[in-house]
Amino acid sequence: MSNRRKVQYVYVVSDSAGETGESVVRAAIVQFLPTVIELKRRPFIHTPEGIDQIIKDAASCGGVIVFTLVIPQLRDYLLERATQSQVICIDLLGPIITSLEKALDQRSRHEPGIIHRLDEHYFRKVEAVEFAVRYDDGRDPTGVIKADIVLAGVSRTSKTPLAMFLAHKSYKVANVPLVPELVPPRELFTVNPSKIVGLTITPEKLNEIRKERLKALGLGEEAIYAKVQRINEELAHAQAIMKKLGCMVIDVSNKAVEETAGIIMERIPLR
Repeated sequence: MSNRRKVQYVYVVSDSAGETGESVVRAAIVQFLPTVIELKRRPFIHTPEGIDQIIKDAASCGGVIVFTLVIPQLRDYLLERATQSQVICIDLLGPIITSLEKALDQRSRHEPGIIHRLDEHYFRKVEAVEFAVRYDDGRDPTGVIKADIVLAGVSRTSKTPLAMFLAHKSYKVANVPLVPELVPPRELFTVNPSKIVGLTITPEKLNEIRKERLKALGLGEEAIYAKVQRINEELAHAQAIMKKLGCMVIDVSNKAVEETAGIIMERIPLR
């Protein structure tokens, strides 16, 4: 008998890019681990023919359809065809839009892709992402002065992923590594400490993360990078600098990037 687990399929259907639907479904399916659920994204569906193909594919594998269609005719057609083919179909946006129409006493525009239009907000986000790349890991200390947020911490405290996450929220973020052998950039001590965020972590968690990092690089655990003594030295050095700066400090030991970002955005509103 095969030990392979059966894969469950969820088709995310949209008349736009499908990012909203995929994000919601990904947030939901983690609640069903260890069941293997594979997402199949079907964006920019604008015709009945496109829907027919999705219904056929989903029916053939017992898949579920989750959709964010805002064009009423397409939404109704999908629901009708799904009923005929006995395919489970979940409407993510329809009930919300209908409820808002009633609450606001206003008809929806029923126009797909509005959220992705190239408006001022979109270009600010692109600029913020480029900023995060340019001023990553203390590459150019002038970024500290220009940034909305400055992240400071030892290696493997999620500075770069956190900077990128915040960039997608339109924050310009620079990050500065705190290493005993390197003098922090003088710019770090000239900016308002209210925009600096120190990232700290427990020695045990950092040791665990660094060992995994070395393993991924094909290196042995004996490297000084993952030694407990070295880690304690780095953390003590970083804590001393953070204290001198008088900045906010967040312990990221057991926090996801999104959780840390939420704390930062609450404390540092986007101007």
